[in-house]
Amino acid sequence: MHIGDEAIARLRALEDRPDFSETRYDVLEEIGRGGMGVVFRGRDRALDREVAIKVTTLSTTADADRLRTEARTLARLEHPGIVAVHDVGQLPDGRVFTVMMLVRGERLDARAASLPLADRLRLFDRICDAVAFAHDHGIVHRDLKPANIMIGAHGQVLVLDWGLARSALDGGQVASGGTEGYMAPEARSPHVDGRADVFALGAVLDQLLPAIRTRPLRPLASIVRRAREDDPAKRYQTVDGLAADVRQFMDGAAVAAHRESPLERGARLARIYRTPIALVLAYLAMRALLLLWRG
Repeated sequence: MHIGDEAIARLRALEDRPDFSETRYDVLEEIGRGGMGVVFRGRDRALDREVAIKVTTLSTTADADRLRTEARTLARLEHPGIVAVHDVGQLPDGRVFTVMMLVRGERLDARAASLPLADRLRLFDRICDAVAFAHDHGIVHRDLKPANIMIGAHGQVLVLDWGLARSALDGGQVASGGTEGYMAPEARSPHVDGRADVFALGAVLDQLLPAIRTRPLRPLASIVRRAREDDPAKRYQTVDGLAADVRQFMDGAAVAAHRESPLERGARLARIYRTPIALVLAYLAMRALLLLWRG
């Protein structure tokens, strides 16, 4: 069916400035756009606060159901690392909208670029905490990537865009979805569980790491490899397992995903105990000097 230029122009006008006159919200400006809908910065007149308003691009049943599903998913996940949903409704033209907390900050990759490795890994640990919380409530995100993770003005981590999320409790029967490079191989199969998010988190961690040129960073490369195994059975079986190995690295302990050589183990222990080793060496040097002075 051919759609005329005038009809397309009317649809574009509705998309750019949806009619919220029958709601308590004012649309201020567009702040994001995707295949499923448009996100606006808005104002909640009743509570006098700014909010984010996501509106479906078209008034199809599939789009509407998908946005309502996302709203219900977020409503189940009360966690500081997951964006809170405030409201859901329908516009006069049939399109569905959801109202969420307005996130101010930077994308993960933009913020991480200026941070030392230790701070990047601490951010990653908090991302894992939010995703693990979702898994504990039977929800698999299915589209984790730096573009869907925001770092707030005060360093808070927020995982966004749960539009592809599905419940693992209902058997995880889903259509294929996700972003190439972050999407697990099994994401195109009928059944997906939390290990698909483990794969995506491995790709996110890989993006946060500098080039692996030094021996101390090799355990991190091993963590990434295990998280991104093509076979789900060979990956970390939970996000908590992945996060635990990253924390082991941060604490200077052995990493489960990495088989240390004797040289690597010695170097790692030397880094952990460098202060007492330095004190012992200083003591031995002083004793040697005293012995030499006494003849």
